[in-house]
Amino acid sequence: MRRREFLASPLALFAQGAFAQVRYPAVRKGVALAFPRDHGSHPDYHTEWWYITGWVKTKAGAEFGLQVTFFRSRPGVGEANPSRFAPRQLLFAHAALSDARIGRLLHDQRAAREGFGLAAAGESDVRVDDWRLERSADAYSARVAGRDFEFSLRFRPTQPLLLEGEGGYSRKGPDLAQASYYYSQPHLQVTGTIAVRGESAQIDSGEAWLDHEWSSEAMAKEAAGWDWVGLNLEDGGALMAFRMRDRKGATYWAGGTHRGPEGSVRVFPPGEIGFTALREWRSPRTGTTYPVSMRVRAGVMEFTLEPSMNDQELDARASTGTIYWEGAVQARADGKPLGRGYLELTGYWKPLKL
Repeated sequence: MRRREFLASPLALFAQGAFAQVRYPAVRKGVALAFPRDHGSHPDYHTEWWYITGWVKTKAGAEFGLQVTFFRSRPGVGEANPSRFAPRQLLFAHAALSDARIGRLLHDQRAAREGFGLAAAGESDVRVDDWRLERSADAYSARVAGRDFEFSLRFRPTQPLLLEGEGGYSRKGPDLAQASYYYSQPHLQVTGTIAVRGESAQIDSGEAWLDHEWSSEAMAKEAAGWDWVGLNLEDGGALMAFRMRDRKGATYWAGGTHRGPEGSVRVFPPGEIGFTALREWRSPRTGTTYPVSMRVRAGVMEFTLEPSMNDQELDARASTGTIYWEGAVQARADGKPLGRGYLELTGYWKPLKL
């Protein structure tokens, strides 16, 4: 095995065979998020991700859905080991492109331990190998080179941050410890270039959504996965809604946030969020069935979600070890366009473990 592959391989972290007892910091209600500090990494916590999804249109008129996600994990392995090879932090990255002309998701992934110039998560950037997400002067830039596509993108905020849950404290279960620190940045303006199978195109218009979330115990043992949607609404508002599912597919916990075009914010308790499957799609590769068309209720709002295409399954077994559906969707209410965004469906292949 080549040296670079050995250093990058998450499987190599088991070589020492020693698991230390690590006490991760708890997520607590009432802790105020502070910026710009909290845009950066929180290495003491168990799990963290920076997640950008969006719809873009090129100057030639082609429409794409795009997704770039960077994950940081503190596995609690080898922390007392002075060796530079000890896997104190692991970094993963997923990127995907939804192109209805192709009819299936194009995606790629990266995985590496922190150090040796392979990967890092800091105050203003996170990178894995040659993939990078950077924040500078309130804007974000992403550079990703996959097997079938490349992104060179810039995301500029047009609205204030949206703190999810209670001031950024977002509950994921009945236990107060089952929570994350969580904020979003809706209605990001997208510029840059996309190359698909060697053919480059300039972006003419586009909007994206950024989530940044970190936690130590976000999933209860009773939960198998989640359904999540983030929508940039046509009226300038924003909506996030999710539900955690139990092992039988029922709602275990739920929540969400709506910000109106005038800036008012409403946080939804579990009883005001509902997800109902309207149509399912079965993956020809994994045999997994996903509810790709959904009816969503958030308070008095009710709308349907339809995917830009059915086949938006992402096989991430080479990095985070799971398979999930994550795709571009359109929302409609009373037959009229409501917004665009992304739907994420996890735990349908196998129960998810963070």
